[in-house]
Amino acid sequence: MSRSVFSEPYEVLLQALIEGRRAAGLRQIDLAERLGKPQSFVSKFENGERRLDVVEFLVIAKIIGLDPHALIDRLSGLLKPGTRI
Repeated sequence: MSRSVFSEPYEVLLQALIEGRRAAGLRQIDLAERLGKPQSFVSKFENGERRLDVVEFLVIAKIIGLDPHALIDRLSGLLKPGTRI
């Protein structure tokens, strides 16, 4: 059985960003162009090869139409003392 290197909250974050991008009708290349980054940037963070910092998260959330505050609240509910990051 393989185990993710990321915590459950981080997996939820990634899935929400992927679903949000798709719901916005954006391909990875479309999001990358709006970010001024190569498509590989989007691919790497969606696949968990690269972590996002908070500013990157906020910009991406706004571009794809997600409320970053609501997503943070959702993730916060998953955090328990001792949650591994």
